[in-house]
Amino acid sequence: MIYGYIRVSTDKQTVENQRFEINQFCEKQDMLVSKWIEETISGTKNVEDRKLGTLLKKMKKGDILVCSELSRLGRSLLMIMGVLNECMNRDIEVWTIKDNYRLGSDISSKVLAFAFGLSAEIERNLISQRTKEALARKKSEGIVLGRPKGSKSSKTKLTGQEKKIKELLDKNVSYSAIGRILGVHRLTVTSFVKNNRELLE
Repeated sequence: MIYGYIRVSTDKQTVENQRFEINQFCEKQDMLVSKWIEETISGTKNVEDRKLGTLLKKMKKGDILVCSELSRLGRSLLMIMGVLNECMNRDIEVWTIKDNYRLGSDISSKVLAFAFGLSAEIERNLISQRTKEALARKKSEGIVLGRPKGSKSSKTKLTGQEKKIKELLDKNVSYSAIGRILGVHRLTVTSFVKNNRELLE
C-alpha cells in the first residue's frame, strides 16, 4: 500500500500544500495514494504519541510512505533516523518529494538518510544559535523585544478575510457557519466582527 503522510505543527499551517505536492508527485509516478494520514502536532513529540507511530506499526513489507520532506517525520536527527531505521529493517520504503529521496533497505539509502539527518540537525542548531545571538545583541543595545506588555497583535487568523466575512454576513450566514467555512471557532468570528465593525459595514 502507498500511504500519504502529512504533518503540520500548528492549526495555522495548511495541510493542503502538502496534499497537493504528494498528489502531483504520485500522478507523475503513476501511483495512487491508498490512505492519507494527517496530523497537527509538533515534530518534537515522540513518534509513539503521533499518528505516524500507529501507522508504522501496521505498515507491511513493500509498503511505501510518501511525505513532502524528511523533516515531516521529526524535528531531530535521532527521531528521523529512528523512523527510517524501522522502515528499512522492515523493507518499507520512504519517498520524499522536496528532498527527492527513495529510501529503502540498501546501504546507500542508510548512508544518505544519515547524512541528511545530520546536516538538517546542524542547520537547525546554527539557526537557533544565530537567533539567540541576534536577540542578545539587540537586548544589549537597549532595544525592547516583542510587543509592549499588555498590547495585542493587530493581526488575527481572520485578518485579510474581511471581504469574505462581509459577503457572508450580508447573506445572514451565522457566526458558527462562517467559522466552519473559514476553519475557525465561532468565538473567533464573533470577536473579529466585534473589533472590526467599521471594516465590515
